[in-house]
Formats: sequence, C-alpha cells, structure tokens
Amino acid sequence: MKRMMVFLVLLCTSFMLLGQEVEDVSSDASESAQSRESMAVDATATQWSFQLAYQMMPDYHDDLVNGEPRPAGMDDYIQLRIVAPLPMKNLTILPRLTFRHYENPQGQSGMGNTELFALIIPGFTDWGSGRAGIGPLVTLPGNENVARDEWGYGFAGAIVNNTGKFFYGLLLTQSWRAIDPNALPENNTDTNPLGIAPFVNYRIGSKGWYVQTADIVAQYDWNTGHFYLPIGLRAGKVWVLEKASWNLYAEYRTSAIYEDWEGAAVKNSYRLNISYTIPVGKKK
Repeated sequence: MKRMMVFLVLLCTSFMLLGQEVEDVSSDASESAQSRESMAVDATATQWSFQLAYQMMPDYHDDLVNGEPRPAGMDDYIQLRIVAPLPMKNLTILPRLTFRHYENPQGQSGMGNTELFALIIPGFTDWGSGRAGIGPLVTLPGNENVARDEWGYGFAGAIVNNTGKFFYGLLLTQSWRAIDPNALPENNTDTNPLGIAPFVNYRIGSKGWYVQTADIVAQYDWNTGHFYLPIGLRAGKVWVLEKASWNLYAEYRTSAIYEDWEGAAVKNSYRLNISYTIPVGKKK
C-alpha cells in the first residue's frame, strides 16, 4: 500500500505539471498531433523518454507442475525507465535504462536486475512509418531476495510500423547468465528463455485515446521446450504538447498458456503507467 501511495503522489505531481504545460500548447501542436500521438507510444522513436509504472500482481495460478505446487511470483514492483537518444547522420542509438524495485510474497523487497539496452537503428532500416533495429542487452545483479545476484548479457531487437490508426510491431530478447555453466544443475544451461513480445495499438478518434495489447512477453524455455503466454489489454490517452507528450495508461493481464510452464503464472495483474517524451531531430 505504501508503494502505491508513493506512485499516486508522483502521478498527481505529473498531472499538475501537465496542467501547467497544456496552457502553452500552440496551434502547431494540434496540426502534428496524429504523428506525435504515434511517437508517444513508440519505444523506438527518436525521443527522450521518462517512464514511471506501478504493477500489482495480487494472485497467481496455484496448480501443480510435475507434481509440485507452482511457485508464486512477485507481489508488485515500481519501474523507472529512461531512454536517452543518440541521433546521428546514418543511424540512431537508443540507450534504455530500466530500474525495478520488487516486493515478494514474504514481504521482502529490493532492487531487481537493472537492465541496460541499446537499440541500434541504421538509417536504411528506418522507412519513416516504421523501423527495425537490434542491440546489446546487459543486466546487472539485483537483490538476492527478489532477483538474481548475477550479471547477464544478450541482445534484443525490434521491428515496428504505423499504418493509419494502427501501430504494431514485434520485440525479441535473448540473454545468457554470466556464470560458470559447470556450476549449473544437470540438464540446465546458462541460456535464459527467449522473450517474444508482439503488440498492436489502435488510436481512437482524434483526442489521443487508444487501446493496445498489454505488455505481452511470451517466453520459450530452451531447457524444457515449454512455452508461456500472457494475454491482456491496456487503454490509455496521449496529450500532445508543443515540444513534448504525456502518455497515461492502465493495463490488465493474465496467463493464457501456462500449464507446462515451470515458473510462476500470473492470474491477475494490474498496471498503471505514465510517461513523458521529448522528440529530437536527427543530425544532418
């Protein structure tokens, strides 16, 4: 509850700032609102991004897996994500730093594995209405009560496109544990599950409202060959200002395919997210 109160205070502060900035919006902002609306929900756009989210997972599926009770996951977390674009003449690099503070069912809390990802988008894979890129991914050790106390490394890629009121794409992540493979249990490897995250966004009307698939990160476990698929929906609104945009959304998520998955499978998950983005131009 304390974590939720902290988030709500920050959220209210954000809306106070929003109210102050809306007064400065000029007619130029409304003329470019459609393209700016798309950018506000686009993680691959060339823009500064500051994101704050609170996710609550109050209950998990408690069935049996291989004759054993399925483990439960974290109770909730607060996330801060910052994207600092590096636009160049022939490519764009989007370094993204993600911090998460978790709380587990036992009441223990701490920082999760901090994630540093740099999406590299060459000029020839940016076709205006969309783009594709790939880049390195590094995870830093977290609190052993709520995360892995180890380094990780890998890569992630993305391809997105905008057509009319639809914005859609696919994100992929693959990482490995930076530990001695000989120290792992038999039949296990240092390869983490493959993350597959498709999404579809639809903008409703011209007032900034939209609906989108939730943060669906399907996972394929290379060790067991098992697959996990969450499913859900988010609804949000974008406010386009003269030089920046605000994006607020609420999201619900559950598990669609999880029977053979040996990890936690969320039953009900709720997320509240606000982000502030500042588009920047490329160097010529």
